[in-house]
Amino acid sequence: MFEFTKNPFLDAALTTIIGLGMVFAGGVGYLKWYKWNVLNKIEKAFEAGYDPALELATVQTKGSQKDNDSDIDEQDRIDHIVQGRESGHYFVLLGPKGSGKGTMIFDSMSAIQAEGVSMCDAHPDLEVFRLRLGKALNYEYNEDSQTGLFQRRDPREGSGPALDIERALNKLEKVALRSARRTGRPLVLIVNNVHFFKNDDDGRNMLLQLQQRAEAWAASGILTMVFSTDDFWPFYAMRKYGSRMHVLSIYDLDAKEARHACTRMRMNLNHKTNPDDIQSIVELVGGRLSYLNKVYITVARNKDALEMAKHLLDVEKAWLLSQIGLIVDCDDDVMDEQKWSSCSWLLLAEFVKMRQEQERDLLESLKAGGNVDGPKSIAELPLPVIPYWKCRQLMTRADFLEELDRANIIAIDVHHDVRPDSMLILHAAREVVESQELPFEETLNSVRDRIDEIESLHRTRELTVC
Repeated sequence: MFEFTKNPFLDAALTTIIGLGMVFAGGVGYLKWYKWNVLNKIEKAFEAGYDPALELATVQTKGSQKDNDSDIDEQDRIDHIVQGRESGHYFVLLGPKGSGKGTMIFDSMSAIQAEGVSMCDAHPDLEVFRLRLGKALNYEYNEDSQTGLFQRRDPREGSGPALDIERALNKLEKVALRSARRTGRPLVLIVNNVHFFKNDDDGRNMLLQLQQRAEAWAASGILTMVFSTDDFWPFYAMRKYGSRMHVLSIYDLDAKEARHACTRMRMNLNHKTNPDDIQSIVELVGGRLSYLNKVYITVARNKDALEMAKHLLDVEKAWLLSQIGLIVDCDDDVMDEQKWSSCSWLLLAEFVKMRQEQERDLLESLKAGGNVDGPKSIAELPLPVIPYWKCRQLMTRADFLEELDRANIIAIDVHHDVRPDSMLILHAAREVVESQELPFEETLNSVRDRIDEIESLHRTRELTVC
């Protein structure tokens, strides 16, 4: 205790006041420094070379020149978005799994070393998504703060991930405002695979929370948000409130682009290119980048690429039957599953029928010497397309389309057109429909009759009990 007066009680009081004042001043100074440091850390997350997602994606390609074996029409547009040259809007990348959405994003980020860009992946557990967003933004949600020494505990602490994410977005907004004034262009935040959010109240509320910020930031031009999804339901949910939302539909490569990509892949491996083999591979697997890359890896291992393509078809067919295989004399315990399977095959059988008609029309056109501007071979035929409303009529059930989309059996685009998820799915379904061992029409009708019998029996039991 310092001696200021002759009165020991007064000296004790003055010493206490000075000590408390120093603690208070230290606390205020620490809080100001901590808030300043939080914003600086978030700003660092958008500096060149920081992004953790890009670091993981490119760790194997460092020190070597990356070969881009595919030319995707949307790449230039995504380059403009990621580089911050598309302000006033936010974007949804909608396309089936393996069509190249993530590859295009990482290519665009690599070109600018992720300067002004940050990316995180969605997750069904919102607590996990909270941590992933914090990692992408270099934000610790005040978990590294020592302010508990100077203030009471926040009564809202532990109230759920939504509030923590809202606090992170508040901090991000301050950083985006500061950055926009300095650079004159918006920051870019990419939320990848938003279809991983659960299609329930919590998942839709989180999507709405992010979309509200995307709308506000797009209006002010300080930050551009990009959402990528394999499934249709996130777009359907966001469409209700999206006044500044632009949608980019990502499709497979067409036959010409796919052949060109396969040729360059094989040339990069110093393998001889056989046009007939490449034509057969593209006809079998289509222009799906993920499948072409698997064939590319097979060639690297000195295996036959065409055999690998046929193997992919066999695997896809086995997987398809494991998901929606028909059981003729099914038990009543699996009646609901067989309802889904039989309705799904009604749709797939229509796709196969349309494909057969496409091939007949092509052959007739080629024999007649016409079709100058159209497809010249079966590989160039597009996937058959059915409008969403007609699919509901064909399946007689409106609620099954979302499940098929989630299972990657069909794909729905922004125009509400439905097509098989990939060329492999179409070929696998065609092999089942055209099978000679087990007549498809007879099997399908038998399953539907069995379902009617079980439902009739259940109704009879209900009447008997009443």
